[in-house]
Amino acid sequence: MAHQLFTSIKVLLVGCLLTSSMSGLAQEKGQLSGDLQFFGNLFLRDSAIGAFGFPQYEEQFVGSDVWLNLTYAYEGYELGLRFDAFNNSNLRNPSGSFTGQGIGRWYVKKQLDRLHISVGYLYDQVGTGAIFRAYEQRPLFIDQALIGLRLRYNITDDLQLKVLAGRQRNIFDIHESFIKVGNLDWFKYFENGLSIAPGIGITNRTLSGDQMDNLVNILQGYVEEERFSPTFNTYAMTAYNNLSIGGFNWYIEAAYKTEDSFFNPELTRDLGNGEKVTGGRFVSNDGFFVYTSIGQNIGRFSVNLEYKRTENFELRTDPTLQQFDGLMNYFPPMSRQNTYQLTARYIPAFLFLGEEAFQGDIRYAPSRKLNFLLNFSHINDLEGIPLYREIFTQVNWKMSRTKQLIAGIQLQRYDRLRYEQEGEGFVETLIPYMDFLYKFDKRKSVRVEAQYMYTGADIFGFDFRDFGDWLYGLVEVGFAPHWIFTVSSMYNVNPFHKGPDGEVQDQINYPSFGAVYINKGNRYGLRYVKQVEGVVCSGGICRLEPAFSGVRLEVNSTF
Repeated sequence: MAHQLFTSIKVLLVGCLLTSSMSGLAQEKGQLSGDLQFFGNLFLRDSAIGAFGFPQYEEQFVGSDVWLNLTYAYEGYELGLRFDAFNNSNLRNPSGSFTGQGIGRWYVKKQLDRLHISVGYLYDQVGTGAIFRAYEQRPLFIDQALIGLRLRYNITDDLQLKVLAGRQRNIFDIHESFIKVGNLDWFKYFENGLSIAPGIGITNRTLSGDQMDNLVNILQGYVEEERFSPTFNTYAMTAYNNLSIGGFNWYIEAAYKTEDSFFNPELTRDLGNGEKVTGGRFVSNDGFFVYTSIGQNIGRFSVNLEYKRTENFELRTDPTLQQFDGLMNYFPPMSRQNTYQLTARYIPAFLFLGEEAFQGDIRYAPSRKLNFLLNFSHINDLEGIPLYREIFTQVNWKMSRTKQLIAGIQLQRYDRLRYEQEGEGFVETLIPYMDFLYKFDKRKSVRVEAQYMYTGADIFGFDFRDFGDWLYGLVEVGFAPHWIFTVSSMYNVNPFHKGPDGEVQDQINYPSFGAVYINKGNRYGLRYVKQVEGVVCSGGICRLEPAFSGVRLEVNSTF
C-alpha cells in the first residue's frame, strides 16, 4: 500500500510539474503539439461465432482505450506527457477485461552542445533490437518503455556513444530488475560512394532479490537432475555493420547472450516417480543470434535476401514472465508483412528459443506503369523441421490515370500447432487476390477487393484445414478529401471440422460496414464488425484473438 501511495504521489508531482512547465513556457516562444487516439467498442453477443462468455459480452457491453499525448519544445528543451485510460478494455487480454488509468509516459530532453540528455519513459534500441529494444505496439497492448536515463554523446560528427539505465515499464507498473545498456555507433562515407555504419552494444540485466527468490522456489519443485543455479546478472553483446555503395546494401549482425534462466515450453518435466509430463520447464543456457540482409538494385530490377538464426535468445526482465510480459529484445520478422484480409490470416511469430529462416524479395518493373513482385519465406526450427513456407506473388498495373489493378497468388504452409498451440498441425492455403481502383475524377473513387482462400490444396501432403475455405470481398467508396465508405464480407464457404468433438461448422458470414470522416488533422471512423477468431501480429509479435462482434468507434486527432 505504501509503495502504491508513493508511486501515485510521484506520478501526480510529475504531471503537475510538466503541466505547469508547459503552461509557463507557452507564454514564451515555443511549440506545443499533441495527438489523441481513442477506440470505443460496443460488444454485441453472437454465440454462433464464439463472441460470448467474456465480461464485455455478458454484463459490461461497452469498452474504450484512450491515449492523449502532449509535447512541448522550447530553446533546446523537449517535454512530453501522455495520459492513458482503459475501461472494460479487451486490448490487454482479448478474453478478459481491464480497467485502469494514469500517466502512461513522461519525459524531458535537453541538448547541451554534444551531449543529449533524456530522462523519463524512453523508447530506443540497439542494432535490430536483438539485445535491447524499448518500444510500443498499441494493437497488441505492448508498451515496454525504459524508465530511467539516457545519455547520448557525439564524440565526433560521425561517432556516437549512448548509454541507458533504468527499469522496464509494464502498463502502470514497473518491473523490479535493473537494465543497463551501452551502444557505440560510427558512420563513415568515402568519396567513391561507399559508406559503412558499424556499431557495438552491450546489455546487462540484474534480477532483484524477490525475483530470484521466486525463481528458486519454482526450481525447488524440480527433480535434482533438472535443477540449476540461476544467476542474478545476464549480459548480451552485439556487433553489426551496414555497408552501402551504389545500389548495393549489406547489413550483418551477430549477438551472444551469457547463461540465463528461461522457460522452454517444448520440454517435458520429470515428476520424480518415473512419470514425465509435457508443458515445459525452466532451463539455463547461453544464446546466439545472427542476422544478415543483402540488397541490390540494378535498373528496374531489385532483389533483397535475408537470413536469421536464433538459439535460446529470449531476454526478459523476469524469467518467470510469459507472452509479451518483460521482453527486452526483438528480432526482425522473416515473413512478409501482408495486409490483405486473407493473406494476413496466418502470420508466423518469431521464435526466440530456436529458429533458422531466410526470406527473399524480388521485384521487376519493366515500365513505370507495371511492376512484378515475388516474395518467398522459409522458416525451420533448429532441427530442420519446417514451420512456415510462403510464396507470394503480386502484379501492380497502372492501367491508366483512372484505373489501377493489383493482383497475385499466395501459397502458405503454416504450423498452427507450433505457433498457436492449437489445431492438428499444418494449414496449407492457396489464395488468389485482386484489388481494383477506379477514379471517376479527382474527388470520387471506388476500390474493390476480392480474395479466396482454398485450404484443401494438399500441396505438401497434409490435410488439416482449420476453419476451411474462405471468400472475402470489399467495396470502398471515397469522396475526397473527407469521406470513405466501406462494406465487406468474409464468408466461410466450405467449412471444415473444428473443435475437440469434430463438429462441422455452419457456413457463417462475417459482414462489416462503416464510414470514415477526415477533416484536417482529425479522423473519425465508425464501423459494425463481425470478426472471426484469428492471429493478430505486429512486426513478428503475434497473439491469438477470439472472435469479435460489435460496433467500433475510432477517433484520431493531431494538433
